[in-house]
Amino acid sequence: MALKKDKKPIIEHVPRFFEYLDIEKGVAKKTQETYSRFLQSFINWLQENNLEELKPHEITEEHVWNYRVYLSSRKNNQTKEPIKKRTRNYYLIALRALLNYFADRSIASLPAEKVKLTKEKKERAVKFLEMDQIEKLLLAPDTNSKTGLRDRAILETLFSTGLRVAELVSLDREQLKIKPETEDLEVVIVGKGDHPRTVYFSNRAVKAVDAYLKKRNDKEKALFIRHKGPRSADKRLTSRSVENIVKKYSKKAGIPIITTPHTIRHTYATDLLAQGVDLRVIQEFLGHRNIATTQVYTHITSQRLRDIHREFHGGKDMKE
Repeated sequence: MALKKDKKPIIEHVPRFFEYLDIEKGVAKKTQETYSRFLQSFINWLQENNLEELKPHEITEEHVWNYRVYLSSRKNNQTKEPIKKRTRNYYLIALRALLNYFADRSIASLPAEKVKLTKEKKERAVKFLEMDQIEKLLLAPDTNSKTGLRDRAILETLFSTGLRVAELVSLDREQLKIKPETEDLEVVIVGKGDHPRTVYFSNRAVKAVDAYLKKRNDKEKALFIRHKGPRSADKRLTSRSVENIVKKYSKKAGIPIITTPHTIRHTYATDLLAQGVDLRVIQEFLGHRNIATTQVYTHITSQRLRDIHREFHGGKDMKE
């Protein structure tokens, strides 16, 4: 089929692009929101450079190059440092998706493969805490205050369930139904990619959450909320708030690495694997769609097993 030159500017195609992602590609809402955020940067760049009327067939490799230069100069809003190469690639992947949409609609445009991604350095090893470190972290909050009880419950929940931080902050009080006879707590959540899974709370996590909720006298729906600030504002904690809470207590606990909620998730998975739990089971616990994502933890435990073997295997003391 011959490609047609569409008269509408690229910007005017964006709404139809998201309809296409939703209806034809079945892309999850969360992923659509991510694409929207990254694609907005490209739209802003077009507007800042008086390219609002640029049509799909008019975009060139030079435009893409200039956009990449623009991305390389952008700063992280929090750290004021240049955005990372991986993040820049997310912006470019969103642009690629738009160009693929044009191709699928037989609209003449630059081929998506002309948008080259920035080469990234090899992934660093997964960071996780040792058990004595995670213990110090869990015990760091002062539970004599409501905020301290909340923070202890957050840390215990992260370590007990392996939840992603976005999954944690989306929890509601009504989801928690503790079985009195066993004190077991299982919660079904809808995780990344809109896929449901069950997460399990340990007894100590149940106790921490229960102690926190007993101090609550509000009617807020969210499980974890702010206890300061304007009454009219949304009280549900944000992912950024939880990241700051974890950072605060990692410093207090004297943990020598930069700890994040995802570090606790890594610690959860690493501990299970070290205890002999099957990788497929851990995949289910973490909500990974692909087993290859979970296999990153086998490298960690292999190193540990090698060190144990070297230290304890009896053959090391035999004469040669």
